[in-house]
Amino acid sequence: MQKRSAVTVDAILEAVIQVLVAVGKEQLTTTRVAERAGVSVGTLYQYFPNKRALLQAALRRHIAAVAGSIEDVCTEYRNRGLLEMGTALVDAYLGAKMRNVKVSVALYAISSDIEGMAIARAATARSLHRVTDLLATARERLRKEPDMIASMVLAAMNGTAHRLLDASSPERLLAPLRAELIALIHAYLQTCID
Repeated sequence: MQKRSAVTVDAILEAVIQVLVAVGKEQLTTTRVAERAGVSVGTLYQYFPNKRALLQAALRRHIAAVAGSIEDVCTEYRNRGLLEMGTALVDAYLGAKMRNVKVSVALYAISSDIEGMAIARAATARSLHRVTDLLATARERLRKEPDMIASMVLAAMNGTAHRLLDASSPERLLAPLRAELIALIHAYLQTCID
């Protein structure tokens, strides 16, 4: 039964994204989402009490995927060079954030309406802890505290993502902004090495 519930919730959340991208937040209704998910409206309400809860859950899932990509890097890149860690973090973050640009843009556009900052803040706290732990394993001796370095790296990545999501053509800007972000982070990380 629990597996069926997870499948139903996944179908509903995927439908939320599809409907949001297709018609926008104003035209998104629980009826449209239920139809797209292939469930009854009553079934949808068993899991999500309203449209706001649906959108928050979709945003949480998206942000969790980005955080999961960062966590994967934090596991894989332990005990490597600091610059290599920085590049891997940027690539994982932007890769997950921009995997489906239309979805990211749509979720970014509605995030302020559904307390997206609180959702993002919780995920950032989780990522901050993991990135701090990763940086503490760098081969180089650090002259700054790993948590300060992690805060700056995450802030630079988040700022770049906001710039991309605000752009009229994020796909076109992705490669050049990625290169600039890596240059920025590498320059900063150089100042962190004894």
